[in-house]
Amino acid sequence: MPTLRHSAALAVSVIAIANGASASTELRELALDMFAPLPSTVPSLNENRITPEKIDLGKALFFDPRMSASGVFSCNSCHNLATGGDDNMPVSIGHGWQKGSRNSPTVLNAVFNQAQFWDGRAPDLAEQAKGPVQAGVEMANTPDNVLLTLNSMPQYVEWFEASFPQEDEPVSFDNFAKAIEAYEATLITPSPFDAWLNGDDGAMTEEEVRGLQTFVDAGCASCHSGINLGGNGYYPFGLVERPGAEILPEGDKGRYIVTETVDDEYVFRAAPLRNIALTAPYFHSGVVWDLRTAVEIMASSQLGADLSEDEVSDITAFLGALTGEMPEVVYPILPVETADTPTPSGEVR
Repeated sequence: MPTLRHSAALAVSVIAIANGASASTELRELALDMFAPLPSTVPSLNENRITPEKIDLGKALFFDPRMSASGVFSCNSCHNLATGGDDNMPVSIGHGWQKGSRNSPTVLNAVFNQAQFWDGRAPDLAEQAKGPVQAGVEMANTPDNVLLTLNSMPQYVEWFEASFPQEDEPVSFDNFAKAIEAYEATLITPSPFDAWLNGDDGAMTEEEVRGLQTFVDAGCASCHSGINLGGNGYYPFGLVERPGAEILPEGDKGRYIVTETVDDEYVFRAAPLRNIALTAPYFHSGVVWDLRTAVEIMASSQLGADLSEDEVSDITAFLGALTGEMPEVVYPILPVETADTPTPSGEVR
């Protein structure tokens, strides 16, 4: 028979559990107002119906270095699916070993971004796919040469015909981009945070849950919200206090390059935070290698917040809960060149 002391202890435990469950429920309801779990299916695309044939074609194009003028660089070169969907470099190395001007964002879950690139100049992944192919410091190719390359390989022509069966000229630069977009739309990585949002209290650790609470309380979610915890808005880098030139290069004025509006100087798209623990170095300048340091910089520069060591640790732990499960990636066997396939060129234009 239980003693009075045992009964009181049991009552306290029950109350503590109930209070804990209530707090977790309240935090989840608050989080669902700010964020959203990843869907269980591939999202639909604007004017680009996804089919298995189109996904397979896009996958081949994503991994094919012959889409570059030199035959060296593919989409996967800068968005390496083995290293978090980016290249883990401050800035990417491209054609003729030239360096780009900004850090390469991850391609994982990029389909959920409001726009692509740090300055948002591409409205979707199809438009984004056209950029690096033509950029002189990246793949340095031309649409005409891409089409010559594709049409020179019968297997590619067959794949385009199967992917775009209603079109008179299925092998086109627009369809090249749409196929890549279709494949990239499959690169979705469900994480412990998604399981927690969906009701699994045990999906995140106590430290990660505390980190989420601190992330919300500190104001981080004012910019990093939505399904990708970012990627859906534009903000000045240094809203409260502009970082030094070693972090915010003076020559890169961000979205101003797109809009030519003075108010957009040093404004950038908020970085999506999914898989952020995999994608160092951080910021568009790619100069910060430590995630904890990046949290401290954002707290002071964007929020004017002086977070404690424990708060920084908790937020960093929460960001780790955004690391998701990668879809299985099997390297594709690419079509064979023919005598008509353009030869590689390393000439720098």
